[in-house]
Amino acid sequence: MRAPDTQIARPGLMAWLNSDAPASRFQARMIQLYLGWLKLRGNPLALIGFLIIVALVLMAIFAPWLATAEPSAQDLGQRLLPPGSAGHLLGTDELGRDIWSRIVYGSRITLLIVALVAVTAPVFGLLVGTLAGYLGGWVDEVLMRVTDIFLAFPKLILALAFVAALGAGIENAILAISLTAWPPYARIARAETLTIRNADYIAAIRLQGAGALHIITRHVWPMCLSSLIVRVTLDMAGIILTAAGLGFLGLGAQPPMPEWGAMISAGRKFVLDQWWVATMPGLAIFTVSLGFNLLGDGLRDILDPKKSKS
Repeated sequence: MRAPDTQIARPGLMAWLNSDAPASRFQARMIQLYLGWLKLRGNPLALIGFLIIVALVLMAIFAPWLATAEPSAQDLGQRLLPPGSAGHLLGTDELGRDIWSRIVYGSRITLLIVALVAVTAPVFGLLVGTLAGYLGGWVDEVLMRVTDIFLAFPKLILALAFVAALGAGIENAILAISLTAWPPYARIARAETLTIRNADYIAAIRLQGAGALHIITRHVWPMCLSSLIVRVTLDMAGIILTAAGLGFLGLGAQPPMPEWGAMISAGRKFVLDQWWVATMPGLAIFTVSLGFNLLGDGLRDILDPKKSKS
């Protein structure tokens, strides 16, 4: 009697994802994503980081349902209540506002900062780095010297200078962080481009009549994306800390917005007696930063071509 076919015994979707001969480009990409998920699931720390980021996103989406009060609603009769008080899971601040609700709504601000910086700074850095690496010559010299000027200043100090010039506010804080975050991505993209532009397949494409713009956008950029994705994920913790630092100094989100750095700044006056006012948003910043770092380490292992071959 013939042994049962294990491929047929598998569910249809699993058989499709485990196929050795994908029938379309979409199937090949889905198989690649599935294999990446298996690697991520096999890394406990990376999986923890992924779950933390998912929890942050879900918290931001369902903030109206998770919050127990209006984040800006003041009640001076309920000020500085400790964690565990009736109706206040994490206590209240100096104005009687519910800390848990402010942390929940503050996740939206944190996610907004992370998302806007992640779609602006890496894209600009990728553009600068690939142009410098592929064109070379005076273009490379000019672009890299500008990059060196930005790298010469600490990010927080440079962000403070930009915000001081632009004015306090969440929009200007995001713009300032983006202006200070792009140079490392430009360096990475340039290094990747220098190794790719002299490859044999690039020479073959050039002999076929392809121009520089076509080669950069269709062949150089895709090769740089994996390194940039890992760097973006690892940089998110620093971006969150920079945004919190600007908020702490009063240059980021303005009251009464529930920004975590501003919450720590308001609670520093009560840190010895009412420790929870500053500690709870500090723990939120710590948890989210840890999640991005753990996820970045996991993505580095997944997207590393040397490890994928081993």
